[in-house]
Amino acid sequence: MTTGTMTKKEQKQQEVQEAKEQLLKWFVKEGDTVYTVLRSVSSSGMSRTMSLKVVNEGRISDLTYWASKVLDWPLVEVNGSRALRVGGCGMDMGFHTVYTLASVLFRDKYEGQPDAVDAGYSLSQAWL
Repeated sequence: MTTGTMTKKEQKQQEVQEAKEQLLKWFVKEGDTVYTVLRSVSSSGMSRTMSLKVVNEGRISDLTYWASKVLDWPLVEVNGSRALRVGGCGMDMGFHTVYTLASVLFRDKYEGQPDAVDAGYSLSQAWL
């Protein structure tokens, strides 16, 4: 199916699928640690921006762009760095972001297995 005949919803689904494939092929595998970098916090404290990094074959890679596509969260630029805008407060928002990303990336692996662990715990999170 070509892009010209796809609906916006189908285009969005295709973008999400392509982003998932890129993340799983090049950046993350189950058990990896995703590092979160806090870029800014709104004056109300109700939203923040953060970048996601992973160490892959001894190199630091930025996952922020691909994560924004997979999660459908806003991608912004803060002081020259890409960042996800994450809404909410009252919990560890870095953990929340990585947990949500892992849930989306690995849910198919655990679907239909009643005794399986929660897919959200497939990745670890640490702050930089």
